Amino acid sequence: MDELWQIQTIEDFLANKMEAARPAVQTFFNTSSAKVYNRRQLSSALKEHRTEWSLPSEITTSRFINFLTAKLTLREITLASDHYSDEKRFIWGEPSIYAIALSLRNNAYLTHGSAVFLHGLNDQIPQTVYVNYEQSPKPQSGALTQEGIDRAFSNQQRRSNLTFQYEGYQIIVINGKHTNRLEVSPFVGRYGETLDVTKLERTLIDITVRPAYAGGVVQVLEAFKRAEGSVSVNTLTATLKKLNYLYPYHQAIGFYMERAGYPEGKWSKLLKLGTEFDFYLAHQLPSNKKYDSKWRLFYPSSL
Repeated sequence: MDELWQIQTIEDFLANKMEAARPAVQTFFNTSSAKVYNRRQLSSALKEHRTEWSLPSEITTSRFINFLTAKLTLREITLASDHYSDEKRFIWGEPSIYAIALSLRNNAYLTHGSAVFLHGLNDQIPQTVYVNYEQSPKPQSGALTQEGIDRAFSNQQRRSNLTFQYEGYQIIVINGKHTNRLEVSPFVGRYGETLDVTKLERTLIDITVRPAYAGGVVQVLEAFKRAEGSVSVNTLTATLKKLNYLYPYHQAIGFYMERAGYPEGKWSKLLKLGTEFDFYLAHQLPSNKKYDSKWRLFYPSSL
């Protein structure tokens, strides 16, 4: 009986300690820029502020999380995957799907179709969110040949299987090439959150390289049209050079710019980079594809 009384007393003591800390804990989460957490991050917050909040060592991460979900407004959510393990996250308030998606990988950033939407280059509210989690640096190998280009673009372009579902959204994590986060910066999006997003010029390059991640070539052309008054061709060409792609994507970019109505003074800078090879606007183009001799580029007849 004495032992039961002691256990109840300890439980009451810990509960009282957490209740006393409630205002300070609530202020911490209310004022934090982060609204999405994994278990490790909550554990770090407890460790960093334990003394400030006067919480004894007996209050473990599990007790702390249980308190946050039972007594405050922290909620646990599940990001479900068909091919990989589900991911658990804890959210405070109502973060956007973009903030939730970024929590899947450290140093990830929004890219492709998501960056297109956040930069206001289309009016569609997408149900798919794209985040880029860069690969480790790898040497570029192989020499470019016409035969190699033809063979590569006759096949379907690879797509990421690292996908998650949450409340009607699909999140696709792209394991993109290592760029050291080139032309990525904090961006205050349509939802008032500060999110890491590719800048405008990098976004246009990315969707040219992988049009399927932006809704296809028609949507890519629309993005180029919307960007015409804002894009810096000098920044775009400098960024493309730093990305150091093997394939001549400048031919596709220049083609989009001309089709989008850019002045010749802008798209001619891409043309001056050369047209040594025939190239393709997308993978697996249909047999009725058309050819632009200026850009030496095959493109869909529907464009």
